[in-house]
Amino acid sequence: MNTTTLLLFSVVALVAIATPGPTVLLALANGSRYGVRRSVPGMLGAVVSDFVLVGAVALGLGALLAASEFWFSVLKWAGAAYLAWLGLRLLRSRGGFEIPTEGAAGTQHGGRAIFMKSFLVAVTNPKGYLFCSALLPQFIDPAAAQAPQYLAIALVFAGIDFSVMFGYAFVGAKAIRLLKASATRWIDRACGGALLALAGSLAFYRRANS
Repeated sequence: MNTTTLLLFSVVALVAIATPGPTVLLALANGSRYGVRRSVPGMLGAVVSDFVLVGAVALGLGALLAASEFWFSVLKWAGAAYLAWLGLRLLRSRGGFEIPTEGAAGTQHGGRAIFMKSFLVAVTNPKGYLFCSALLPQFIDPAAAQAPQYLAIALVFAGIDFSVMFGYAFVGAKAIRLLKASATRWIDRACGGALLALAGSLAFYRRANS
């Protein structure tokens, strides 16, 4: 894989990732509630899911989902249900301005819980597998060793994903400091409504060949 191909992939990945989706909405909500530092585990959760996603495509699991109605439906409904659950929780949120002091640790909203939310949202979204299984092979040179190429794509994809989510969390944290603390409630509700809408769209999503 040459530098030009990797740069072209970076542009495509940036456009796809920056478009508001479940993980960036969670980053925005986490930034507004906990601050950028405590939102980092959520970003790492999404980054780990990126490696799972690219690895799955490299192993052909994306093609399996495209071919199997059963496994596609299982993943689709699991992802839709989890998104809906998160959306409802955010809609019912009372806000709770939780920007801590440096070094403060949370219990109810600890790093592990924030990590798992973002990871599960990303890894149970069949759209990601189908999108990447259609996109990534276009940047792979079949005449060269494929493992290093997929690794390079995964590193670039994860780096861009982390940067975009960091930006969303930063915006959320800055916005909540400029507004009243009660504005967290409205950010939560907006993100919750958007997650519910995404859950609905995922529930009605069908494979291109179905």
